[in-house]
Amino acid sequence: MAMLRDSDREAIRERLAGLEREVKLVFFSQELECRFCRETHQLLDELSGLHDLLTLEVYNLVTDKEVAEKYNVDKVPAIVLLDADGTDYGIRYFGIPSGYEFASLLEDILMFASGDSGLQPATREALHTLEGEVHMQVFVTPTCPYCPNAVHLAHQMAFESDKVRADMVEATEFPHLAIRYQVQGVPRTVINETHAVEGMMPEQAVLSELLKAV
Repeated sequence: MAMLRDSDREAIRERLAGLEREVKLVFFSQELECRFCRETHQLLDELSGLHDLLTLEVYNLVTDKEVAEKYNVDKVPAIVLLDADGTDYGIRYFGIPSGYEFASLLEDILMFASGDSGLQPATREALHTLEGEVHMQVFVTPTCPYCPNAVHLAHQMAFESDKVRADMVEATEFPHLAIRYQVQGVPRTVINETHAVEGMMPEQAVLSELLKAV
């Protein structure tokens, strides 16, 4: 059974119609040990079939250990986005990007294809002067309407700065992480293990918390 309805496929084709650069989706799976890996693989397979400039590479977390280590993937399902040159901007999806989160993936694909983060000039400038490394983990659920904006903002920051890594983490698929980071509501953005942002906050507010964590 298809993951995407015919009406969804047409809408996605329209969104992706202007793609001019290749975007690579690198998927890590371990189907026997992973509840949603099969569905995630199918979703990405259907998505990549909607545009010639979308390519899908599939690896196994265990048997392709060297590739997983290269991309710092330690749990599945996992998606890494790369541009046409294979550049890794530190953008990750851990968990199936279904429900509202599918919008985050589409926005990221369009960002990669455009080569522009879309952030405000002041935010770009601040990110370019970062001296320390930043790791952002945005905890989400598929039914959260505010989560895609929080995820995409974190991914925009990672796209803009090579000092920033940003993960989407589906809280119900990784309950041990949700407990560890005290996730009681989503979105919850954890920055460098020490700071957390509750809910969807404006770009400047998230930047302020990020700078405090460096």
